[in-house]
Amino acid sequence: MAGHKPWGGRFTQPTDAMVEAFTSSIEDDKNIAMEDVEGSIAHATMLGEAGIISAADAETLVLGLEAVRGELLAGTFPWDTALEDVHMNVERRLAIHVGDEVAGRLHTGRSRNDQVALDSRLYLRRRLKEIEGHLLALERALVAKAEAHVDTLMPGYTHLQRGQPVRLAHHLLAYREMFSRDRGRVQDALRRVAVSPLGAGALAGTPHPIRRERVAELLGFSGVTTNSMDTVASRDHFLESMSASAISMVHLSRLAEELVMWSSAEFGFIEIGDAFTTGSSMMPQKKNPDVAELVRGKAGRVVGDLVALLTTVKALPLTYNRDLQEDKPPLYDSLNTWSSSLEITARMIPEVKFRVDRLQVALRKGFVTATELADHLVTRGVPFRDAHGVVGRIVGYCVAEDKVLEDLDLMTLRRFSPDFGDDALEWLDVERAVERRDLPGAPARARVVAALAAAKAELA
Repeated sequence: MAGHKPWGGRFTQPTDAMVEAFTSSIEDDKNIAMEDVEGSIAHATMLGEAGIISAADAETLVLGLEAVRGELLAGTFPWDTALEDVHMNVERRLAIHVGDEVAGRLHTGRSRNDQVALDSRLYLRRRLKEIEGHLLALERALVAKAEAHVDTLMPGYTHLQRGQPVRLAHHLLAYREMFSRDRGRVQDALRRVAVSPLGAGALAGTPHPIRRERVAELLGFSGVTTNSMDTVASRDHFLESMSASAISMVHLSRLAEELVMWSSAEFGFIEIGDAFTTGSSMMPQKKNPDVAELVRGKAGRVVGDLVALLTTVKALPLTYNRDLQEDKPPLYDSLNTWSSSLEITARMIPEVKFRVDRLQVALRKGFVTATELADHLVTRGVPFRDAHGVVGRIVGYCVAEDKVLEDLDLMTLRRFSPDFGDDALEWLDVERAVERRDLPGAPARARVVAALAAAKAELA
């Protein structure tokens, strides 16, 4: 009923209806309802095993909670906004199944503070494992695309200016490295998430002889938290997961930005499949990279979620404060956005077709082998700074004469420096330029093939 206070008899007035609506977390709590039941089953089992409640009551509680879980799975659970949060909704529904007296024993030895901390850790564990799978799928998509383009050369860029030739596979594997690190951050977060907070109570534990390690064991956690006050006050496991989300979304945004640029007529490096593009309501010729643009746009939203929670937590005294009710909306939004962005990008990558002819045209422009000429002079004993100046003057000459480096002959090169050797023009070949870079992490063919093999072995 409206104004009902579920937590006891101190109060003589009902809660104002507006306060009830303002403080309710029901809509957000629905995300952790299954975890609330899972944690409660473990808690009830432990209470019975420890003799804190009778074995019969523990068994009744578990059966009743399983019935509640069935209602949640079937979508028939009757949510009551007057009951403030998920914990009271589950307990009240449990009472319908097992009676008030037995249901009232479930909360022995725990507080909503450590209960919600447990629910959120269970939720995070589930979602992070799901996201780890999406990251693996995206890495595999990038590796497959890279494997198809080991022998495709393209300009590598700095400052969005053509710099040096590289293999397209090397470029794609750079993104795979980013997402591999993201997956590592997820795995790190999972290790710290998987400890049980139950037993911290409201802030100072409980006088009941509960077995914290048993609850952790039942839930598949690696251990228990070590300080009751930190346990209920900390949201590090939220912040760490959301930090990983924000970093990964920045990586997705960078990849999406290149897909947007490369699909434009100005670059023309790729064509994105029709299933991942849209048309214009007015201009019939348009094929818009909307999916990539939305992924790019959603990165800002996830970064904002992280900043929102950091701002909420930054000035909170120990231990629990109601401000922390605002922790879950940005968490849910961050993980949902990250998960869907990863999944759709992994599906889009196989539908990206590279236009090798356009990449070859781009290689001929932008003086991408200028550094090769400078390095050639270095092999002839010229200090690199001097060689850099010589080639800079050659590039200036080409710009003035509307030429590319490949248009020059050896006689012309020697007008700028007598140190150019007979093989100088060979250094302008882009394939040879890439192959000279034969060291770990570089784009020579053997190194890229080895990197692909290592990536495939890890992802297998």
